[in-house]
Amino acid sequence: MKNIKILFLAGLIGSIYSCSNGEKADGYGNFEATEITISSEANGKLEFLNLEEGQVIKQGTVVGLVDTLQLYLNKQQLLAQKETVASKSGGVWSQVSVLNQQLQTAKTEQERIQNMFTEKAATQRQLDQANNQVDVLKKQIKNVETQNAPIVNEVKTIEAKVAQINDQIIKSKVTNPIKGTVLTKYTEPGEIVSFGKPLYKIANMEEMTLRVYISETQLSYIKIAQQVTVKIDAGEEMKDYEGTISWISASAEFTPKIIQTKEERVNLVYAVKVTVKNDGSLKIGMPAEMWVDSR
Repeated sequence: MKNIKILFLAGLIGSIYSCSNGEKADGYGNFEATEITISSEANGKLEFLNLEEGQVIKQGTVVGLVDTLQLYLNKQQLLAQKETVASKSGGVWSQVSVLNQQLQTAKTEQERIQNMFTEKAATQRQLDQANNQVDVLKKQIKNVETQNAPIVNEVKTIEAKVAQINDQIIKSKVTNPIKGTVLTKYTEPGEIVSFGKPLYKIANMEEMTLRVYISETQLSYIKIAQQVTVKIDAGEEMKDYEGTISWISASAEFTPKIIQTKEERVNLVYAVKVTVKNDGSLKIGMPAEMWVDSR
C-alpha cells in the first residue's frame, strides 16, 4: 500500500510538472461586439415593430412606426394658413405691379424731356417735374413693398413649422442604422413610447472583437495589424480563427476578474483587441485564446 501511494504521488507531481511546462496561449479574454440601442425619436403609439431577437436586419430598413396622425393634421392646418397669408401678399404685389408700369411710363417721359432740354426745346421746370415724378413713384413702390415684408416673414415662419413637422414625421419611422443581429427587443406594437425610450438593441456580429490581456513582457512581440490565431473550445478540441490586432492599450491596468488565479489578478496588464471574422459560431461573451504565430 505504501508503494502504491508513492507511485501515485510521483505520477501526480509529474503531471503537474508537465502541465506547468506545457504550451500556453499568449492571451485570454472574451468576445465583444459594438452594441447599439435604438431609441424612439417621437412620442405616441407604436404602430408596428417588425423584428425579433436573433433576426439579421439590413442597414436602412424601416422596422417600426410611431403614430403620425396628429402631425399630419397639424401640417394640413399650417398649409391652409400659409395659403391664407400668401393671398394677402397677392394684393400688395398687384399694387407694386401697377406702380412699376407707371414708373416705366414716367422714365420714358423723363428721358424725352431730358433730350428736349439738351436741345433747348424744354424748360428746367419741365425737367424737374419729370424727375420728381420718377422719384415719387420709386418711393411709393418702396413703401408698398415694406407693407409686404411682415406678410413674407409670416409665410417664412409657417414654412419653418411645416419643415419641423416633416422632420418629426421622418423621425417617427424607426429606421435601422446598421446591418446587424437583434440582441434584445424592449417594446411591442401598441405600446405608448416617448422620446428616448429604448426599442431594441442590435450589434454587428459579422466581425467580433476579442479583448485579451497581456503582460508588459509580451508587448515587445505584438503590434497593430499583426496577424494572430484565435482559438475557442469546440468539444474536446480547439477551433482556430484568423485574427488581426486592431488596438493595444497605451496604459497598464489591473487584470479583470475573469482572470482566476490570485497571482495573475494582482499583476498589471495591457488590454489588446483582436478583430475576428465570425462564421456564426462566435457569440458575445464567449471565452477565447490568442496565440501569436511568431515571436
